[in-house]
Amino acid sequence: MSFLDSLNEPQREAVVNTDGPLMIIAGAGSGKTRVLTYRIAYLINQGVDPFNILALTFTNKAAREMQERIEYIVGNEARNLWMGTFHSIFARILRFEANKIGFDSNFTIYDTDDSKSLLRAIIKEKKLDDKIYKVNGVLARISSAKNNLISWQAYKSNPELILEDDASRRPKIADIYQTYVMRCFKANAMDFDDLLFNTNVLFRDHLDVLNKYQHKFKYVMIDEFQDTNISQYAITRKLSNLYQNIAVVGDDAQSIYAFRGANIQNILNFEKDYPDLKTIRLEQNYRSTQNIVNAANSVIRYNENQLKKKVWTNNDHGEKLELIKAVSDGEEGRLVASSIFQEKMNHGLSNSAFCVLYRTNSQSRALEEALRSMNIKYKIIGGLSFYQRKEIKDLLAYLRFSVNPSDEEAFKRIINYPKRGIGNTSVEKILVTADEHNISVWDVVSNSQRFFGNNRLSTALEGFTIMIKSFMLAINNKDAFKAATQVAKNSGILKELYDDKTVEGRVRYENLQELLNSVKAFVDDPENEDKGLENFLQEVALYSTSDTDTDEDSVTMMTIHMSKGLEFSHVYIVGMEEDLFPSQMMLSSRADLEEERRLFYVAITRAKTRLYLSYALQRYRFGQLKPCEPSRFLEEIHFDYINTVNTISNNRPSSGFKLNKKTPTSSLKTKSNFSTNFKGKQQHKASENFTPSSPNDLKEGLRVEHLKFGFGKITSIDTHGSDKRAKVAFDNFGEKTLILSFAKLMIHE
Repeated sequence: MSFLDSLNEPQREAVVNTDGPLMIIAGAGSGKTRVLTYRIAYLINQGVDPFNILALTFTNKAAREMQERIEYIVGNEARNLWMGTFHSIFARILRFEANKIGFDSNFTIYDTDDSKSLLRAIIKEKKLDDKIYKVNGVLARISSAKNNLISWQAYKSNPELILEDDASRRPKIADIYQTYVMRCFKANAMDFDDLLFNTNVLFRDHLDVLNKYQHKFKYVMIDEFQDTNISQYAITRKLSNLYQNIAVVGDDAQSIYAFRGANIQNILNFEKDYPDLKTIRLEQNYRSTQNIVNAANSVIRYNENQLKKKVWTNNDHGEKLELIKAVSDGEEGRLVASSIFQEKMNHGLSNSAFCVLYRTNSQSRALEEALRSMNIKYKIIGGLSFYQRKEIKDLLAYLRFSVNPSDEEAFKRIINYPKRGIGNTSVEKILVTADEHNISVWDVVSNSQRFFGNNRLSTALEGFTIMIKSFMLAINNKDAFKAATQVAKNSGILKELYDDKTVEGRVRYENLQELLNSVKAFVDDPENEDKGLENFLQEVALYSTSDTDTDEDSVTMMTIHMSKGLEFSHVYIVGMEEDLFPSQMMLSSRADLEEERRLFYVAITRAKTRLYLSYALQRYRFGQLKPCEPSRFLEEIHFDYINTVNTISNNRPSSGFKLNKKTPTSSLKTKSNFSTNFKGKQQHKASENFTPSSPNDLKEGLRVEHLKFGFGKITSIDTHGSDKRAKVAFDNFGEKTLILSFAKLMIHE
C-alpha cells in the first residue's frame, strides 16, 4: 500500500498493529491525524467491513476531514464508517434503541438554551430565589453529575454532594435535578449530557443491546483520548470488551479540559485497564523548529504526573523564543502590534501568519485597540470582539443612556436588566407612548405618573429615574473612571455577575472589570486632556464601529483553550504573569498547576517558526494599576532556547526576572523600532540614576524628569479629590496633567 511509504517507522507501526489494545502517544505536531486516518484505511484495505469500525472524535470538523481523507484512499466505502463525535454516534444508537429506556425514537435533543429555559421554569415553580439558584450554576452542577454517571437517585443519597449543596446555600439542587430529569422524560427530550448518560444506562440495563453493538464494532478508535470524561470512556470500554481491539490516540501533555469534565486519569491509567496493552510513541515533531520543540520539552518536564516521552524534530534550529517585557498591559498590546507590523514588513508575511494567544478573553481589549490603531486586521476565534460581548454592551448602554437619555436602543437594553419588574409589555407601552406624543423615552419614564397613573409600573420607573439622575450627576462632576464605576456598582450589573459563581459568570465579571480598567487607563493617559465619560464613549464608539473584517487575511486572536489542534507560523503568548498565567484560580493544588503547565505547553507547540512571549510589569486589575511578577513558567524555559527583547529603557526599574538565573547579558537586545513613541517623537532616554521621587516631595516650580516625556517644570499641583495631580510643562512634549501616584517623576535640583 503506497500510502504507508510516507510514514516514519513509529507511525507505520501504529497503522499496521490492528489487533488488541493499543495506545498511541502522539506528541504535538507528530502527525496523529494522518496515523488515525491511515489506520482506518489500512483496516478497510485488509478486508474489514467499514460498518464494523467505530471512530470517535471531539469535533465534527475533525470527523469530516478524516472521512474525506479516508475516502480519497479507499473510495466510497469510507461512507459506511461509524465515524463522528461521541454525541452524534451515541445519539444515533439511542435513536435505534430509545424504546428500551422509555423514550420514543423521535426524542428531541435540548440545547443549552432549552435546558436553561426549563430550569428557570422549575426554579420559579419551586419558589426558589433565582439569585441563589442561578440557572448557569444549577445546570453546571447537573451536568457534572451526569458526566460522572451520578443519577438523580444516586445524587439524593450521596451525603457528600448534599453537604456541598448545603454549604453553597443551594440545598434544593437534588430536587431540581430530579424534577429536571422527569420533565425532560415527560417531554421526550434529552440534553447533550443525556446522550452519554442514557447510553451508559442502555448498555447497563440491556445486555442484549450491549452484546449487539459489541459484535458490531470489532474495531474501536478514539481520537484526543486525553479529553475523554468518565462517561465517554465507560461506554467505549464496554463496547470494545468483546474483541479488545481498542486503539486510543492522545497526548497527556495536551490534556487541558478538566473544567469541562475531561479526566486525565483515563489516559494515565489506560495500561492498568489493559495489561497486554501495546504502546507506541510518536515523538517526531513535523511542525516546529528545534528551538520551539526544545523549549516545550523543557517546560513540560516539570510535570510529575505524565507519560514520559521525548519529542524531537529534524527541522531547522530556527530563531530563539523572544521575550517581550512591557511597562503595562497597554504597552504590551502596542509592542505586540508593532512586532507583528515589523515582521510583516521585513519578511513579506500576511496577517494570517500570526496568532495571538491569551489565558482569558478579557485580555483581548488592549490588543484589539493596538491592532486597530496600526490598521492590522484581526479576527477573534471562539469569542466575540471585546466590545461586542453582552456584559460589555450592557454596561456601555447604561453609560450611553446616562450621557444621552434620548438613546432609545440603550434604554431598551437596560430598562429591565438587572430585573426590576418591567417586562416586555410595559416596555412596549413606554415606546408607544413616546411615539404617540413625539417625545423621548426619557420624557415618558421621568414623568411616569403623568402617563401611567399611580401603579406598579410608574413606581418601578420612578426608581429607575432616580438611579439614572444620580448617574447623570456623577458624570457631570467626576472623571470617567469614577463615574463609570459608580454606574457599574449602583446599576446592579457588577453584583449580578459577581454573584454568578459559574465559569461563565466569572469570565463575564472579569470582562466588566477589564472595561473599567480601560476607562482607568483612559483617565490616566496624559494625552487625554478631556477625562470625561463622553470623550471615553466617543473613543469606544470609534473602536467598536471600525472595520473588523474577518476575511482570511487576519491576525487570529483566541484563548489558548481554543487553539488546540491549530498551528501558525508566528505565535505571541501574552500576559505571562503570575496569577494570570498560571491563573490564580489554578494554584490550589498540584493537579491544577500541572494542567496550567500543560496549557502553556499547548500554547508553545502551536508555533511553527517564531514564538514570542510577553509580560507586563504592571496591569490594570479591578481599576487599580497593580505590579506584576513574571510567570514561573518563563523560568522553566531553558535559557539556551530564549532571548529577551528589552523594550524598556535599561535605566527603568527592573522586574528582577532572570531566565533560569543564568541568562547571559548578551541575550538582552534592544529593537530600535520599539524606541520611538507616538506622533513620531523620539522617546526620552532616562538618566542613569533615575529614581522616582515621593509624590509628597513634588512642589510647584520644581524641575522634574519623566520616563517618557523627559524634562519639564511643575506649573501647578491639584490636591482636590482622591488623586493628587500635577500639571507639568515638558520641554519637548508640552503641558501634561499627570496623576502623581502613577507618574513616577524625579526631582532635578
